[in-house]
Formats: sequence, structure tokens, C-alpha cells
Amino acid sequence: MGAGPRLWLRHETRATERRAPLVPEDAARLVREGVAITVEESPQRAFPLAEYVRAGCATAPAGSWVDAPEDHYVLGLKELPAEPYALRHRHIFFGHAYKGQAGAAELLRRFEAGGGVLLDLEYLTDDHGRRLAAFGYWAGYMGAVLAVLHRRGALETPLRPLERTEWDALLRAGGDTADDGSALVVGALGRSGRGACDALETAGISPVRWDVAETRDLDREALRGHDLLVNTVLVTTPVPPFLTGADLDAPDRRLSVVADVTCDVDSECNVLPVYDTVTDWEHPVRRLRDGDRPLDMIAVDNLPSLLPVEAGRAFSAELWPQLLRLGDGDGAWFRCLLTFARAAGASAVADRTKEDAHVR
Repeated sequence: MGAGPRLWLRHETRATERRAPLVPEDAARLVREGVAITVEESPQRAFPLAEYVRAGCATAPAGSWVDAPEDHYVLGLKELPAEPYALRHRHIFFGHAYKGQAGAAELLRRFEAGGGVLLDLEYLTDDHGRRLAAFGYWAGYMGAVLAVLHRRGALETPLRPLERTEWDALLRAGGDTADDGSALVVGALGRSGRGACDALETAGISPVRWDVAETRDLDREALRGHDLLVNTVLVTTPVPPFLTGADLDAPDRRLSVVADVTCDVDSECNVLPVYDTVTDWEHPVRRLRDGDRPLDMIAVDNLPSLLPVEAGRAFSAELWPQLLRLGDGDGAWFRCLLTFARAAGASAVADRTKEDAHVR
């Protein structure tokens, strides 16, 4: 058994983030393959620290990754804390830093300042560009769950994590008497779309399913004619929007609930530019139009954390074989590195341009 990469699983600072990218069962598999793993304490992680210890992992206090040896890969899911500013490690997480999102340039500058690297999980793909580890199914499922429950007036807030059997029971409750109207899932053939469709079917709703063919030449009137919309389309280059302010104000709009699973709100690739901020567990619904034809938006950006055990296990099962290949020098992780290098270079050029303009 040879020595493998050294991983440091960090605590997530977002209070509502209960998932883990690597669960104890898969940590044990990696340890058996020679991977050294340190797991930080976390008061909210759905997987107890004791299970990681039994898997052969070392432990460390929450937030201590900042002092980890530089040969460790720091593994997480969501955003990093604001300090330290300079990031010197190789970080693996969803950085949301390559499409002009809010804070993206600043994050890349932090890596430049510390000499670190971002290996963004969103860009961990195979030779055909398909993501190798994704939460998509569970994001789509939960987006549809929240949309259905809200439309029925049965969504309890603040949101709290449950198991899938419990969410399914909530979907089935009242389904025989509810006036659910018609539902449309855009991106129905992808991971997220399949999850959304499964949730709707569980609720007793047969959704209309659109994918590439239907969005290539979008029938805006048909889209507005549904009662509930779940958007699961994530694009990497700007495309014409699916909904605009004019659509929301159109006299033929039946649409009353929109769940945006992708939450690409602050990117130029946002296909739903009718809202400007995500929602959260305390206030998952935002009203976009009032009056006799209200329209509500749901845009929670960590939906899979509402069923963290199932989502975490599914994601970890896809990720752990890839973690064995860290440091191989080619393949998926090398593509992640090239993507980071291109983005960091573009960020540096943009910064220098701004400085030059200021000097002039």
C-alpha cells in the first residue's frame, strides 16, 4: 500500500450547511488505500466525528485548516471564511469563481496572495465535460419539494433538514385534495431535472418536461402558462433568459411559483434575471409580484443540505475514487488546475487593467 494524498476535511462555517463531501464509510476506503485524512470537529455536520475516528482519521479543532501543513488538500463544500486573506493551500470546494459571480475576483486574489490553488468541484469533469461528483439530483428534488409545499400553503419555516422518507411523506400528504395546477421542469433530462421530476411525481403531479430541444427555441407563452416552474438548467455561457420582467407582468401569466435550483443569480449566465438575491432557510420564499396574481421565487443555494445524509452519501460515493487520483498529474484534477490557472490569470489581467486606468 503506497502513500496517497493527504486530506484535511474542514468544518463548514455556514450554519445551515450539514453535508460533508466525504462520509465516514468512504473515508475508511481511502485510509485503507494509504490516504491520510484529518477531520475537523463540527457542531452541525450530519456525520458524527466518532465515525471518522473509527474510519482511521485524525481529528482537529474546527477552523484549524489554516495551520495545516502545506502538503494537505483542504476539502470542503461551501464558501471559505474571510480570514486568512491569503490562501496558501490547495483547496477543493465549490468556489463559484469562474463566471463573474459576486466575490469571485476577490476569492481569486486571495489565492494569488497566498500562492494557493482552487480545485473547483463544479469543474471536476470527465473527458466529455460531465461532472464526476454532483449534488444535482438532490438539489432538483428539494427545489421541487419546496415549490409544491409552498404552493399548497404547507411549507414550514424556518426550513429544517429531514430524511427523504419524511420529505416524501409531506409531498404525499394532501396531494389528493390540493389544487396543484400544472408544473414545468426545465432541464428535465439532467441530474437536477430528474430529481425535480421524481419529487413532483411523488406529490401526484405529472410534470411537463423540457430540455435542450424545448429551450433552444423557447415558447415563452407556454412557459408562462404553467402554475409552477422548476429551473434546473445550469449554463456556462450567456443565453437568452427564460423569464424576464415583461413575462412576469404579461396578462396571460399563470405562473405563481418559481424554484430556481441553479441559483446563478449574480452571474451573466443567469437564465432567470428576474431576481437579484438568493433566499435562505429562514426566508426561503421571496415575492416578486403582488396583487391578485402573486408570483413567488424560491432560490435556496444549498438545497441538498435539507437532506444531508442521503445527499452526502451519494456525493461522497462519486468523489472518493477521484480523491485517490489527486496528484496524478493528468486527468480530471489537472483539468481543474488548468481551469483555475486560466481564471486566475484573467483575474490578474483585469486587476492590472483597473490599476492602469486609475494611474492614467
